[in-house]
Amino acid sequence: MKETAIYIHIPFCDHKCIYCDFYSIISYDNVRSYLSSIKKEINYFAEKFSSNREIISIFFGGGTPSFMESEYIAEIIYEIRKCFTVKSDAEITIETNPGTVSINKLEKFLSSGINRISIGIQSFNEAELKFLTRIHDSNTAKQTVSDAKSVGFDNISIDLIFNLPNQTKEIWHSNLQQAIDLPIQHISAYSLILEPGTILNKMVLDGKVKLQSDDYDADLYEHTIKFLTGNGFLQYEVSNFAKDGYECIHNNAYWRYKDYLGFGTSAHSFVDGVRWWNYSGLNFYLESIRKKSNAIIGSEKLTEEQKLNEYVMLALRSKGLELNELESKFGNEWIIKNQPEINFILENNFAKVNNSLLSFTSKGFAMCDELLLRLK
Repeated sequence: MKETAIYIHIPFCDHKCIYCDFYSIISYDNVRSYLSSIKKEINYFAEKFSSNREIISIFFGGGTPSFMESEYIAEIIYEIRKCFTVKSDAEITIETNPGTVSINKLEKFLSSGINRISIGIQSFNEAELKFLTRIHDSNTAKQTVSDAKSVGFDNISIDLIFNLPNQTKEIWHSNLQQAIDLPIQHISAYSLILEPGTILNKMVLDGKVKLQSDDYDADLYEHTIKFLTGNGFLQYEVSNFAKDGYECIHNNAYWRYKDYLGFGTSAHSFVDGVRWWNYSGLNFYLESIRKKSNAIIGSEKLTEEQKLNEYVMLALRSKGLELNELESKFGNEWIIKNQPEINFILENNFAKVNNSLLSFTSKGFAMCDELLLRLK
């Protein structure tokens, strides 16, 4: 059985945050027709790919999936289970924003099959939350985590953003401290990225917001690594930290180059060396599903060189590159060609090798992008 992950995009949202570049819409006019289309799309691809595959994770992203009723999410999970072989202990995650779920709703999500919850907190600082145009405050964020724990979720993740404009090291340290004081098992800590087309990007171009320097960003990142790894969290990817046994299975499917299927607007898929992606616009998506049961707008078949480069990059950005496995998949040419750079990285303590696993140290993760550019 080939291990495969599934991503479901729920685009509906009640508010567009200034930094967000994910496809989302502030409208609920097509909620029911979207559900029907998602189910039709699932069935279409199940006919092609369900044999000899085992679904190891299902991830509901958005948008704000937690705005949907639990029955809505349960219908999608049921359809996936009906059409695919789903592993008995598959990880099933829903992204949640504080303030969008009550205890009753969390209980229903849990009973629907959701066993992991990812809460988009971003900051515990009220001024930062206001700047990010989040709809919640710090107390609501903490209460959402507490409520999730109280109803029975034992796999809780939160998202935080660092290097916000005017963010001091003291504020960021306080965010991290408040995070680890909560009953969570996983933290995704992202540096603020300026994405084209976002409200924040326009604010910066108009001179209304000034971003902080790359050096300051690096300082905050290094502090993040030191603080979280010193408090029981393992860094298993550039931006992700987990307590032992709580690495995100879905994320690891991407980083370890496993196959994945994406359903819904703007979703991407990768199966057997072929990548394809869906329409982003909701109306285009719905019409395409109506006509041909899929919403593919583009695709590419990766060359062996592309597969090799992606395999190496994704592995090094996460737990590390298994050199013996690399050689069995792609031969030893890459290792021979990059041996001088590998030696440089090792000699400068940017990486280490343990039982043929080449992995970045904390120092290496802090320079991850620059080091990957040295490898070819």
